[in-house]
Amino acid sequence: MLEEWIFEFLKGTGKLLLNPVFYYLFFVAAFLGVSRVKRERKDFSVRVENAYFELRQFLPLGLLAGLVVSIVMVGAGFVIPIETIVFTASLTFLWSFTAKVRWMSPVYTLGFAFFATMFAIEQNWLLPSFAQSAVDLDSSIFPSIAVLLALLVIAEGFLIIKNGRKGTSPKLVKSKRGQTIGIHESKRIWMVPVFLLIPGQVLQLPFEWWPVIPIGGETYSLILAPFSIGFYQRIQGTLPKEATALLGQRIAVFGVLLLLIASAGYWYPLAAIGAVALAIIGREFISLRQRLAEDQAPFYFSKRNQGITVLGVVPDSPADKMSLQVGEVVTKVNGVKIQDEKGFYEALQKNGAHCKLEVLDVNGQVRFVQRALYEGDHHELGLLFVQDEKKWDSEAV
Repeated sequence: MLEEWIFEFLKGTGKLLLNPVFYYLFFVAAFLGVSRVKRERKDFSVRVENAYFELRQFLPLGLLAGLVVSIVMVGAGFVIPIETIVFTASLTFLWSFTAKVRWMSPVYTLGFAFFATMFAIEQNWLLPSFAQSAVDLDSSIFPSIAVLLALLVIAEGFLIIKNGRKGTSPKLVKSKRGQTIGIHESKRIWMVPVFLLIPGQVLQLPFEWWPVIPIGGETYSLILAPFSIGFYQRIQGTLPKEATALLGQRIAVFGVLLLLIASAGYWYPLAAIGAVALAIIGREFISLRQRLAEDQAPFYFSKRNQGITVLGVVPDSPADKMSLQVGEVVTKVNGVKIQDEKGFYEALQKNGAHCKLEVLDVNGQVRFVQRALYEGDHHELGLLFVQDEKKWDSEAV
């Protein structure tokens, strides 16, 4: 029996490499990175993170989240029909064409796939021979799909808390009054591969070599399916780390609520339908609430009468090595009070070999940082501020 399970896990993992979604999500992550770098260069003439940053964040934590979801799904014996996986993959491609990366999250891909599966069964669609599993299964498949969706929503909250706050991108926009202000964006996509139990007989015709595992008198197979989690957040009224952590916590708690409702679907079938509908509506409500709160909040990254607020810090720059943080206010440079970026640059030139900054941190405490400057260091220490005019820099991606 153990050998059968090991063999099945290996075969299921191999199927991941045949899934076009697996490769497409890498493309989306790369596209987000290149687009971000182009926009940052347009605003600041320098990029913050390089174009591979989104790719580096794409998979590591997603593997951990997928492992936990897989253990729950397989350990509890939840069976997912193959056509739901097919619908989810199709919707992942479809929603990506809207250019709204957050629509590539489970509530919009798996959630709508849930209703597409129901509709296909009700209408007796002539599905391909390898996608007829739901027709032969009882109504327990719908609570299983709802449970999977709830677990993926919890995973989404976890990823936002742990990873969404990293590398948020500074951006310059115009306020309603025409003033230049700074905001932060977090636009990310993660892949969460999940092992799922599917009816074994569904793969016997096109894939006769596929091994099946007897469970409770029935036969099942394992498949490793990639799920996308898209995330977008615009932040203008608070620190990026605080805003993303709060949103992630709300989504994770919402996922726990969905899990409780979805589990009740095994005794009350309508609860599964209600859980999926609530997932779609509730996730939209959470996003809308966050956007409205940001729109009504005062601008955190705007010009000040005293000092200039740090909008971004270039990695491995002198500013980064001095532990300067986004949201801090630089009030003095080399003993000179500053009010704008021009004054910052002029004060910095007073001593080309050394700089000393007086900084007001995010808690309102004054601190001093200093560092020797070396040939090849960024001429403005690697700090990004709210600015009206573009500066040009030839730094490579």
